[in-house]
Amino acid sequence: MSMREIRQSPTAQIVSPDMQEPELMLECRQLCKVYTQGPERVEVLRDLNLRVYAGERVAIVGASGSGKTTLLNLLGGLDLPSSGEVMIAGLNLASLNEAQRGRMRNRNLGFVYQFHHLLGEFSALENVSMPLLIAGNDVRRSAARAAAILERVGLGHRLEHKPSELSGGERQRVAIARALVTEPRCVLLDEPTGNLDRHTAREIHALMAELNTQLATSFVVVTHDEEFARSLDRVLLLRNGQLEELDAATRAAIAARGLTASLVEAPAQDGAHGE
Repeated sequence: MSMREIRQSPTAQIVSPDMQEPELMLECRQLCKVYTQGPERVEVLRDLNLRVYAGERVAIVGASGSGKTTLLNLLGGLDLPSSGEVMIAGLNLASLNEAQRGRMRNRNLGFVYQFHHLLGEFSALENVSMPLLIAGNDVRRSAARAAAILERVGLGHRLEHKPSELSGGERQRVAIARALVTEPRCVLLDEPTGNLDRHTAREIHALMAELNTQLATSFVVVTHDEEFARSLDRVLLLRNGQLEELDAATRAAIAARGLTASLVEAPAQDGAHGE
């Protein structure tokens, strides 16, 4: 397969030098997370395994309280597992100190949270420039790149506005631009379009697809937007502390049932896993 053919495939993937396997971007092995509440132990994640390759777009769905955000925090090195391993671009997060994890996140990951978490004293342009400045980029070049990505998410006319001067949807679009501005190898998203209207949400989905095609950026998306989830390469259901991959037949059957159907209510599949 030529590099031209790889670029034109539905899911752009970086291929290792032997041209046989896509690059493994993110992996977790036997991941467990347990919280202690008084005398009780609450096991949120249990021996969970996941592999995400460069260029893949993966949706994680599940009932409220199933541990989706907990999993996303572990994948991004924002929290540590009770046991098991998380690997980002071949680096075991447990082997890094906090400063090293911070540098790894800035270099390899982008984050979009359910709430925007913008810095209120800074403009939209300054908020989006921040990851580039932290990485040591020139101020003028950082501002130019931030302005370009804000234009792409429809906020080119709001560069100097602070978060308090923006609508809820605009603030979330700034947060998405901030995650994309460094052109990270993987973006972790927690309900990225939950606060946006349907038209704007679809524009953001299209932007993510464009970045995926151009840069082979991986996306791991926690979402309740089932239309969005079904449009991605894989859909993983988090249930009983583990991931189950919904195969194409199951996804098609659910889609055929219409708006009342739910990915979360998918029947259990024998041998399904998240690798």
